Amino acid sequence: MSTHAVLLPARTPRSAFGKLVQSETKIAWRVPVGLIFGVALPVLLLVIFGCIPAMKKPDPSLGGLTPFASYFPVLIGTALATLCLISLPIHLAGDREQGILRRMSTTPVPPAWLLAAQVIINLALAVLTLGIMMLAATTVFGLAVPKQAGGFTLALLLTAAAMLAIGLWISAIARTASSAIIIGQLFLYLFLFSAGLFFAQQKLPPVLRQLAELLPLGAGVHAMTLSMQGTFPSATSLLVLAAWAAVFSFLAVRFFRWE
Repeated sequence: MSTHAVLLPARTPRSAFGKLVQSETKIAWRVPVGLIFGVALPVLLLVIFGCIPAMKKPDPSLGGLTPFASYFPVLIGTALATLCLISLPIHLAGDREQGILRRMSTTPVPPAWLLAAQVIINLALAVLTLGIMMLAATTVFGLAVPKQAGGFTLALLLTAAAMLAIGLWISAIARTASSAIIIGQLFLYLFLFSAGLFFAQQKLPPVLRQLAELLPLGAGVHAMTLSMQGTFPSATSLLVLAAWAAVFSFLAVRFFRWE
């Protein structure tokens, strides 16, 4: 039996990845940016909007949806964007700044493992957030389930993929946690505007609305809103989301640095 076989048995990669996920989870728990801003804040906004009576009245300018139903996809996008563009990069860039990644570079752990561990952690937080929001919105505040459930699910998955890809790219290039926050916030506020958090997409000027729908969060919210109205998302919105996800996934792996 070779020395390499003794040092690296067949089950080592699997167990090592599990330990890496556990380690990154503990770090995320000690610095609960994702829990506070990616989970608690969107749920709080949902409760606030749901308690406003005027938000429950159908609005013709919103395609017949109530303002509450119109803002629901926006709040979902807010949760995804905050987790992926702020929480995820802070942890990885912080590890880089403290020299943790440099020390890991001397081990057999490939960069893709570290990125995958962060994807798993933040996806778990996203699923938790979306589960709470969907349950609260439908059972407590009377939100109707999306009329085009398949289209809504597809739009949601592609939006999450695009946000994760951009967040991983920020994580890959940011040298410090501070720079990760700055880069993440620039993308976050731009994307939140395109999603309609400040002004509903339906009420934006046509040119701004078209530009907003070329950005991933704007395209994702538009696709989810159409699904709630009973229309399958447009091919353009889905292709925009897929393109952002593919391009930034490649860039994240290509430009990942240990230091």
